[in-house]
Amino acid sequence: MANRFFKDPQAEKDATWDWTEWLDDGETITAATVTASGVTSGPVIVTSPLVVCRISGGTAGATGAATCRITSSAGQIDDRTMYFVIREQ
Repeated sequence: MANRFFKDPQAEKDATWDWTEWLDDGETITAATVTASGVTSGPVIVTSPLVVCRISGGTAGATGAATCRITSSAGQIDDRTMYFVIREQ
């Protein structure tokens, strides 16, 4: 599973999606959302080409996911998912 990270259920950690390689020269992120399952996502901060979201919660033994969807200044839309293996650390 690509983009897999280990996370303690009590940890609150910023997840960062870097869109540098995906955006064309001069293109910026104009909108971003993060949806989560099995973990909780907090506020989304966009500092193009980066999107940052605080991830918390989760149940030990489970896997959570957070998907970042962006819209660019050129009207392109894409998403990337991070997976969080929840375990006591």
